[in-house]
Amino acid sequence: MAEPTNTPMPTAPPTPRSTSPAPAHARLGSTASSTLSPPKPIGITTSAPLPVPGGPVGSKPVVLHIGDPVKYNPETYTEFTREFDVVRPSADERQRPAFMQALREKRWGDFSAIFRPFWGTGGEMGHWDAELISLLPDSVRVFASAGTGFDWADTKLLGERGIVYCNGGLAAAEAVSDFAVAMIISTFRALPYCIASTATPSGFQACHASATALSHNLRGRVLGLVGLGNIGQQIALKCSLAFGMDVAYYDVERKPAALEHKLHARFVDSLENLVRESDCVVLCTPAGAGQLINRESLAWFKPGARFVNVARGSLVDEEALADALDENRLSNVALDVHANEPNVHPRLLALAGSRALLTCHNAGGTVETHVGFEELAMRNIMAVLAGGQAITPVNSHWLRSKVVT
Repeated sequence: MAEPTNTPMPTAPPTPRSTSPAPAHARLGSTASSTLSPPKPIGITTSAPLPVPGGPVGSKPVVLHIGDPVKYNPETYTEFTREFDVVRPSADERQRPAFMQALREKRWGDFSAIFRPFWGTGGEMGHWDAELISLLPDSVRVFASAGTGFDWADTKLLGERGIVYCNGGLAAAEAVSDFAVAMIISTFRALPYCIASTATPSGFQACHASATALSHNLRGRVLGLVGLGNIGQQIALKCSLAFGMDVAYYDVERKPAALEHKLHARFVDSLENLVRESDCVVLCTPAGAGQLINRESLAWFKPGARFVNVARGSLVDEEALADALDENRLSNVALDVHANEPNVHPRLLALAGSRALLTCHNAGGTVETHVGFEELAMRNIMAVLAGGQAITPVNSHWLRSKVVT
């Protein structure tokens, strides 16, 4: 599946990522073979290395690299391998039974970090739960992964073991927010209907005549963002400045007034109040405790409101969503993520040519995002093992400190 495309969830304790400002527009890393101008490398510095667990004094720390080799950032990887001994298990060794057995027998020694630079590989061992985490050596201090969502890893347990988990949300924010803007536009301009109607001349003529009555400008409409992390912040800025939308948000923690002013976003004190006043609701928050959009919360939507999901399909009761569309309580939806991927709910699929824009978990899937995932994961490990602060930690509030000797 494509990489997760989420921002901090309103149902979990706030994390540093949920309070960080929107990243600068400079992209990360470099691309190999493209007609586009290469993205600029991320400007993150690291301090001088400190001794860390992983071998005798003076030896290099060991990093366990799970997944495909580095592709996009050879210069950073050269620096990375100067500082660490990188061990990469084979695809067979990454299958859960083999991986667990290798950990039990300490095949890779007392490694200090886990490095997963891509989302498409490196997850062969399955969910990082208590069964798997309990087998990690005490020397592990950081787990840095591609992707923004982290519902596949027990970050609380990792923190309690003294392991900081770092995600790639900063690298995905621009791509996901761009995609979200396109989905928002689709719900106001009936794009699924307009696109599908080109298949026949009669459909073209009918759409040309009738789509106007279904379409509305974005200016002045209330955009309700559920979550104002890095992705939500970029959506807010783009929609307020480019389209003149009235941006409201709900999050577990209100952002500083200066940031709200910069983003032209205003805080609403509950999910219910946000939904009730919004013309379009956007989920941009990771999976958490249960469903946020269900029969109860769908009853809060204005008649004819719109819904966009670039977060997680598990946050939505899709059967209830299909009912709301069939009963015309919602006008249009745009869904990049689905509860049972790669399977799309059949009732929603039936609306794909009329009132639902459905995509295949593509929001974060750009070359630049993957360049950033790779670079950011290496920089997180370099920072932590140098004795500094992680760049994108998500479990700091659960972290038990490990003494470096």
